Amino acid sequence: MKNYLSLIKFSHTIFAMPFAMVGYVLAVAKEGRSFDLKLLALVILCMIFARSAAMAFNRWLDRDIDAQNPRTSIREIPSGIVAAESALIFVIFNCSLFVLSTWFINPLCFYLSPVALLVVLGYSYTKRFTSLCHLVLGLGLSLAPVGAFLAVTGKFETVPVLLGFSVLFWVSGFDIIYALQDEDFDRKHHLNSIPVFMGQIKSFRLSELLHLLSAAFLIAGLVLAKDYYALSYVSIIAVSIFLVMLVYQHLIIKPSDLSRVNVAFFTTNGIASVIFGTLFILDLLF
Repeated sequence: MKNYLSLIKFSHTIFAMPFAMVGYVLAVAKEGRSFDLKLLALVILCMIFARSAAMAFNRWLDRDIDAQNPRTSIREIPSGIVAAESALIFVIFNCSLFVLSTWFINPLCFYLSPVALLVVLGYSYTKRFTSLCHLVLGLGLSLAPVGAFLAVTGKFETVPVLLGFSVLFWVSGFDIIYALQDEDFDRKHHLNSIPVFMGQIKSFRLSELLHLLSAAFLIAGLVLAKDYYALSYVSIIAVSIFLVMLVYQHLIIKPSDLSRVNVAFFTTNGIASVIFGTLFILDLLF
């Protein structure tokens, strides 16, 4: 179990899970419903199964590439800790559980489940043919607030969609920063990424632009949400902290110094997501 949790980097679930919970609570508050613990559990399980399938598939598909990259050669499949065949079985198992979980939620979520899997699994192929792979990764995580909202209401609405766009540009922006570590390797092995296509300086500028877009959609979501929900200054604090953390990660990473990439990638973004989600949900509920 420990090896499989490491394979899928289970701790990174922290990025999208708070936004899924925000989508769920937005829907509950909008519909005036009481908490349905069974439905909440199904939403959480969908998040876990979809992400586990996506990460394991990425590791399985990239196993030969990872074996050649000094930074990734210690990962579970290239190092022999997890067999490639076992990882693929793990992917199929999680995909099946994801679809099954959506069947217990509502028909729309069930019908859309193959589309969601196509996005989150398809990301793994994209760096083989497009530099826009970071946006596809962002799209996969952006499904979290929208999907959780659909689980409760069975319909699309503007606020969770705006939050979804915020997640898309947020994740795309920090994934570009993370990809800077492999720029030379990716170029040598003909893999596509924004750093390979644009170089370090322009990649940093694009990452900043994407995070500005993320901030704009998050603020727009907050403004629109205030028309439907009894939000207070707590939500403003939540959004403000998230934006401060966005700025902070650009202050600690420079094109000439990538030594704090992991701090910017995991710690900063993890804190931003958890604090935003917790405060926003508390404001919605109380």
